[in-house]
Amino acid sequence: MTTLADIQRRVGVTPDGRIGPQTIAAIAQALGMTEAVTHDRFDHWLPHILKHEGGYVNHPKDPGGATNKGIIQRTYDSWRDRQGQPRQSVRNITDAEVAAIYRRDYWDAIKGDDLPAGVDYCVFDFAVNSGINRAAKYLQAAVGVAQDGAIGPATIAAAKAQDAATLVNAICDRRMAFLRGLGTFATFGKGWTRRVTEVRALALGAA
Repeated sequence: MTTLADIQRRVGVTPDGRIGPQTIAAIAQALGMTEAVTHDRFDHWLPHILKHEGGYVNHPKDPGGATNKGIIQRTYDSWRDRQGQPRQSVRNITDAEVAAIYRRDYWDAIKGDDLPAGVDYCVFDFAVNSGINRAAKYLQAAVGVAQDGAIGPATIAAAKAQDAATLVNAICDRRMAFLRGLGTFATFGKGWTRRVTEVRALALGAA
């Protein structure tokens, strides 16, 4: 399993197993993200989501089944139905469809435009990886509001009232604890750990 110390070695930081400013800056530089988020935040973060989601897969231990760019066949079927288009294999999903699904079904659902910079990406990636309801509840737990799984005015106000970097760390810590408890962690844990580490670094860089 890849540890934080392993990642620190790769980016040229003395491995101490702790996430500090030097580690965050080094990871952000290694990932090519040193610029400020100045344009549409969804457009900014989507390529980072897709980097982790990859292309077409149909892993026998993945309950989602056939998946392409993070979109499972069931979600794609639903999208095509709503558009009045015939169903087809998720292998054939277009980039425009991918962006439209991520914006409507994930970014808008977690109120990405209203969340603080950095927290938006942290929750967005979590929602894509583990479900909108879970990501919303973990955000709500971190900001101390009712965990109903629906991000509304109270959740947004509470998120804006807190230090964004502290909130990012709290969500990522809770997310890793959840992932480590899954029965499939032995199979997917290395990739999940690397993903959350990179998400944390980029989110903190934007916070």
